[in-house]
Amino acid sequence: MCPYPVQVTHDSILEQARMMVEAQGVDALSLNKLAAALNIKAPSLYRYFASKTALMHAINTQTTHALVWALQAAADFSGHEPLLRATHMARAYRVFVHANPVMYALAFGNPAPDERPDAALAEQLAQPLQTVMAALVGEANALIALRGIWALIHGFVMLELTAQFQREGDLDVAFNEAVKVYFRGWMSV
Repeated sequence: MCPYPVQVTHDSILEQARMMVEAQGVDALSLNKLAAALNIKAPSLYRYFASKTALMHAINTQTTHALVWALQAAADFSGHEPLLRATHMARAYRVFVHANPVMYALAFGNPAPDERPDAALAEQLAQPLQTVMAALVGEANALIALRGIWALIHGFVMLELTAQFQREGDLDVAFNEAVKVYFRGWMSV
């Protein structure tokens, strides 16, 4: 340990915890190991996080915020045409998962209830895509269409993350075609 207290912040603790989880997995993360990596004593962490559960909640919240931002950026970049916006948002979701596979699986795999982001943040994640879906398929069908595309995207990326696609073929093409067919199917209703 340093002879003088190291200055840590909420964000520096989160960043170190994320790096440890990405490198070693969530089961290897403990508050003692995290404190050692930060060169502080474990009780110092309790000023920022009441427990490992609170730390995991913060990590999952941070991951969800980043995904919200990625989807919103894709929507904003795509202009006003609903099909283009929806397609870009679906692709942005998958790109985000590929860039953050461990953090995504942690946040969206099956976290304990106390480790999940708050409902308001989950709504922030869903709302931009639901708005685009409403423009694409009508307000009456927007929630149903949102749930379907969410299941398609999440299911696809989780199968990718766990290497469950065993047959040959280009997964980029498969994803893009599945999304395109899903949207076109709704547009023909």
